[in-house]
Amino acid sequence: MAKTAAARSATDTAVEEAVRAVRVSSRRRQLLDAAVAVMERTGFHQMSMQALAEEAGVSVGLFYKYFGGKEEILLAAIVDILEKFRDQLAPAMELAGDDPVEQLMAGFREYVAIVDANRDAVVLTYRESRTLDADGRERIKQLEVQTSAPMREAITAAIAAGLVYDDVDADLAVFDLMMLAHGWALKHWHFAPAFDLDGYVTTQLRITLRALVTHDRLERYLSAL
Repeated sequence: MAKTAAARSATDTAVEEAVRAVRVSSRRRQLLDAAVAVMERTGFHQMSMQALAEEAGVSVGLFYKYFGGKEEILLAAIVDILEKFRDQLAPAMELAGDDPVEQLMAGFREYVAIVDANRDAVVLTYRESRTLDADGRERIKQLEVQTSAPMREAITAAIAAGLVYDDVDADLAVFDLMMLAHGWALKHWHFAPAFDLDGYVTTQLRITLRALVTHDRLERYLSAL
């Protein structure tokens, strides 16, 4: 009986901790979304904690409960978008199967989809990351390398399999793809009238695959787009 009560108590505690973690995550998400919205309008340097609080509909004190100040909020907003790339890219690529070129295509498609869902945050990363201190900038660099790893591995595997030209620099190619994905946010004002999301992805892949994939395999991948 005592053992059952103890087990029930442990279960209740675990449930309470899980609920608390969800609440904290949800509140933090609310605050970061408000921060991105304010910084998009005013820029980092003109942003005030009062403006953040008003945007989120909370007290200034609540922001300080989660973040130490403006610089910490900026770093958290940038890290948040980079962690989405890092955490969501590999699973999407795995669903594409064993073909490394198809994995690469799926990775690029997922990358642009994340960019599309977080366009303001992506623009913020480019515009304000230079404001971070040396440690913050180094963390951003490390996350970008982690983010690029799944697509780099796919390109390297495609080269080894003879699907991609062997003189392709995998590191340069993957960062080119990342820049093309970021372009959907950075130049959305220009591209959106001409392309929807799928059209942008497909057109960029058609251009990229012609530069990467060997001539004898190219049509197979183009026809899949």
